[in-house]
Amino acid sequence: MARGIRRLVGGVLARDKDVRIDRTAAHFTVRISHAVVFLVALLFYAHMVPALRSLGTALLASAGILTVVVGLAAQGTLGNLIAGATIMLYRPFKVGEIVQLQTPMGPETGTLERTSLGYTIVRTYDGRRVVVPNTVMAGQITMNLSSPDVLAVIDFHLAYSSDVTKARTLAVAAAGTHSSVTAVDRCSLTALGETGMILSLRLVCESAASVYQVRLDLLEIVNQRFDDAGINIAYASTTIDLRDARSE
Repeated sequence: MARGIRRLVGGVLARDKDVRIDRTAAHFTVRISHAVVFLVALLFYAHMVPALRSLGTALLASAGILTVVVGLAAQGTLGNLIAGATIMLYRPFKVGEIVQLQTPMGPETGTLERTSLGYTIVRTYDGRRVVVPNTVMAGQITMNLSSPDVLAVIDFHLAYSSDVTKARTLAVAAAGTHSSVTAVDRCSLTALGETGMILSLRLVCESAASVYQVRLDLLEIVNQRFDDAGINIAYASTTIDLRDARSE
């Protein structure tokens, strides 16, 4: 029966060309159905065998203690199961959407590949699979980057001697030539530091997948245009006064 449910759901998803059915919910439902089928089969088998029926009656008195022991032993598994049900209930993200999450190695961005009873799997852009327990997935802050328009921010550190107006014109013009940039939101000074000024270029990109490449491309293009135009990049420097104190 479990195999029949899997085939039935697979056939329905195959005919759903317009993707009207949530893939995450479908896969999650199949796994819940498997667990229910095996549980019902076990109960039916125990009811059909008289020896098991009498044994079940004898164990009924200790069911409370057994429940506590099993709960303590499988609290991580049960926590992942409940967290998975919570994710399915609130549906903050779906299979195929692009998400950014925190890992021990730092933030990771990728496509949500699958959500099972215990784990959520995210496929990164370089092909790695990040496996996240559902308790972690439900408890951490996860950014859903599947909006049609995604904002990218690129900061340029300029020396105080640089012409801000000219630098802004060059940055905006370079952004307008990139095929993955749909619009320039703004380009303005955002901070004045000890070594120079920060010019922030805010862009609207066509997708979250293109943001990383847009930043790489424009960092190189804009810095080259700044160099050609004589616009200096800010850098830390130290001035040492070597005058003899006796000459003062």
